[in-house]
Amino acid sequence: MKTMNCKQLGGACDIEFHANTFDEIAELSKQHGMEMFKQQDSDHLDAMQHMQELMKEPEEMNKWFNSQRQEFESLPENK
Repeated sequence: MKTMNCKQLGGACDIEFHANTFDEIAELSKQHGMEMFKQQDSDHLDAMQHMQELMKEPEEMNKWFNSQRQEFESLPENK
């Protein structure tokens, strides 16, 4: 199991997510983002706006996504 926080995944806070795969951690981050959207958290809304801009350029989005995946893969296993 590995740990990444919201900021590492493009978000706005230090809440940590723990998962065995990058896909799992991305899903946890997505769920957290949806909850922050429901709460209209301004910091998270700003981060979401940035991600929406990134999504307009598929190549840039893929680069960002792949760099996050590589970061996850390079992390040590939790102790």
